[in-house]
Amino acid sequence: MKRFFPFSLCLVLLLSGCTAPESNHAPNQNLVIHYIDVGQADCMLLIAGQTSVLIDGGNTDTSAEVVSYLRRYGIEELDLIVNTHPHGDHLGGIPSVMAAFPVKEVWCSHPDYDTYLFDRFEQALRQEGLTGIQPAVGTVYASDGLTITVLGPVQPNEHYTDLNDTSLVLLVQYGQRKFLFTGDMEAYAERLLATSGSLPDVDVLKVGHHGSYSSTSQELLDKVKPEYGIISCMLGNEYGHPHDAPMNRLKKAAVELYRTDLMGSVVLVTDGDTLAFFLETTNTELTGYEKAS
Repeated sequence: MKRFFPFSLCLVLLLSGCTAPESNHAPNQNLVIHYIDVGQADCMLLIAGQTSVLIDGGNTDTSAEVVSYLRRYGIEELDLIVNTHPHGDHLGGIPSVMAAFPVKEVWCSHPDYDTYLFDRFEQALRQEGLTGIQPAVGTVYASDGLTITVLGPVQPNEHYTDLNDTSLVLLVQYGQRKFLFTGDMEAYAERLLATSGSLPDVDVLKVGHHGSYSSTSQELLDKVKPEYGIISCMLGNEYGHPHDAPMNRLKKAAVELYRTDLMGSVVLVTDGDTLAFFLETTNTELTGYEKAS
């Protein structure tokens, strides 16, 4: 069951402490997933109980916006940061986030990468007294009813010629609901993943590579059968994302789409059973939301 609200009503519900309906099959709280509008980049915030996880951090030039967004939503520390791969539109904002908030653990797809931006990332890790963990397939993070499982890439990084294909693939589960994050993984690696035997049906797919023709292959869609898809991109971006080919495949598969370029940040709330989608408007400031308790 899905519920939908315009963001103005969402804000009233969240501030008044209303939660999704109780479920006999769900944890005793909600998971809130923020697909944050960071332009032509990726940044997702997951909050379950007292657990906060950030998946990617947007570009360097939107890092202050990300930090501000997290503060507005009551974040005081992050339990886990995941960088799916070291391209700037996924890694760029993470050093600023780490400078602003204590961080307990960091996952990354590469232990080392020769760019100035990755050097800044490594410096941020050292300042936190952390080492970036390159999680193996099958690694599980579990807290407050939230489970994150690493499903890919299914081959070592050196197997791939394109950095996008080395993106960490994360399956997020909360109660009966499943959410898939594939970074910028492209069709070749998607096919390997689809034939690995590890992919279940999912409820929500974070559409790969900002809706590029290179990703969201038919093999992946046939395997995971998402009901909803989220596309993170910038209106009028220079790449023309989202491209027609994946949009047509998603339409043919009857996937209901939400786009940050058209809708702003998309906020999804689930009790592990029902789903509620809340949409930002350009005239609405996101303020006052606290972690679920």
